[in-house]
This record gives sequence, structure tokens and C-alpha cells, in this order.
Amino acid sequence: MANRQHRFAGEAKAEQVPNGTMGFLDHLDELRTRLIRCCVAVALGMVVGFAFVDRIADFVLEPTLRMLPPGSTLIMTRLGEGLSFYLDLAMMAGVVLAAPYVAFQIWRFIAPALYAREKRLVAPFLILATIGTLTGAAFSHYVLFPSMVAFFRTFDSPRMRFMPRVEDTFELYKNMLIAMVAVFQIPTLVFFLARAGLVTAGFLWRHVKYAVLTSFILGAVLTPSPDPWNQTALAAPMIALYLIGIVVAWIVAPGRRASAARDTVPPPLRLVFAAAVIDQVARRGNRSAAAFPRPVGPAR
Repeated sequence: MANRQHRFAGEAKAEQVPNGTMGFLDHLDELRTRLIRCCVAVALGMVVGFAFVDRIADFVLEPTLRMLPPGSTLIMTRLGEGLSFYLDLAMMAGVVLAAPYVAFQIWRFIAPALYAREKRLVAPFLILATIGTLTGAAFSHYVLFPSMVAFFRTFDSPRMRFMPRVEDTFELYKNMLIAMVAVFQIPTLVFFLARAGLVTAGFLWRHVKYAVLTSFILGAVLTPSPDPWNQTALAAPMIALYLIGIVVAWIVAPGRRASAARDTVPPPLRLVFAAAVIDQVARRGNRSAAAFPRPVGPAR
């Protein structure tokens, strides 16, 4: 029986230990292999994306072309500007197509170092990160970037024709896309901070006024237009994501369910449990006194 309990305890302990150990050089070799596979996957995605590069270019440039004055168009002022634009589009398409495989390779690299309870966080992380990435990219493409182009168009006049360069347009589009994808990862970040016990829903709720102020400041900085509606259009998603993060922190907070379970225990049951503990301590003390009686000294 003792051997059986010892075996079960050993299995439970082994379940909490990372799956094997590797040396430093082994880790470097494993990392090199994973990076090579990721680069090959991105290169193959670029080849596929280059086959549809015209459609991708129409999709990316459509918000700008829609806002141009009649008769205006994008211009190129460098010899290799068009080629660089198409290569950047192919790279973007390659990264998007290879993203699932790259995520799988990252998981295969870090999984052996994770405990069993940490591996259960992978699925929520991938779901939240994917939703945040798609939502942020859609918000940047359909709302934020067109409003910025519309603001820049207001400076068009007979003295200055609005004909933006392809390189400048795509650079601004790419920067805004990356920024919005990062902003829409707030719920994912809060999820892990709350699971680690670094933030709580109460802490986030007490500082919601600072979050609102920061959101409008970032909206004023990132949006070139002085129009308050455009600033609000950028600040509103940040505030909404912060509020969603509060809900996420409340749901995944460690120990919340345990404390709730303790609170649901009726008071009489608590008293009975306390009385039983006191009785057991008293009996144990009596047995110890009977087993080891005190020596009686000579009477004086």
C-alpha cells in the first residue's frame, strides 16, 4: 500500500515537472531548427501572395484611392519604389499565411519548458490574440486609416495638389495597422497579468478614469485630424477594450472561485468544524501527557 501511494505521489510530481531537460547547445539547435522552418514557411507564403499581389494592392490602397481628388492618383518618385511596394505586400501576405504554422513552431519550442497547468493557458491565449489581431486590423483598415487620408486631403488646393507617394502611403498604412493590432491585444495582456496575480479587476476599475484620459490623449496624438469625432473614434475602442479587460480580469482571477466557495459555507458548519479541530487538539494533548508523565520529585 505504501509503495502504491509512493508511486502515485511520484506520478503526480512528474506531471508538474517540464517534459525533459535540455542543454544550452541543444536549446540553440532546437531554436535554429524552428527559425529555419518559420522562414521557409514565410517564403512559401510570399510566393503564394505574389501570385495575388494585384488584388492585395487594390485592397490595401482602396481607402487612399477612394479619398483622392478627382483626377489624382498615387505617384512613384524612385525607380525601385513600385518593386519595393509589391515585395512588401508579398511579405505581408506571407506572414499572414504562415502565421498558424509559425505559432505551432513557437508552441513546439516552448511547450517542453511549461508545466501542465501552464499549457492549459495556450488555447485562451491563441483565441484572444487572434480575435484582437483581426479586429485591430479591420478597425485600422476600414475606420482609422481612411479618416486620416480624408484629413490629409483637406489640404488639397490649386497651389498644392494632393498626390501622395506609394511608399509614404503604404508606410503609414503599415504603421497604423501594427499600432491597432497592438492596442487590441489589451484583453490578452490583462488575461495573463490577472492569471499571474499582478492586476485585479478592482485595481483596473479604480483606475478607469486614468484609462479614459490616456485613451483620449493617445487618440489626439495618433490622429492627425483636430476633429473631435476622429479622436473619439480612436479613443472609444481603447476604452471598450479596457472595460473588456476588467471583465476578463474578474473571470480569470486566481483564487476567486476558491474564496467564493469559502464564502458559501454556512456559519453553523464553520462553528462545527472549529469545534472539531479544538477537540482533536485537546485529545492529542491528553494522549501526549499520558504517554510521557512528568517525574514526581521527593516531597519536601
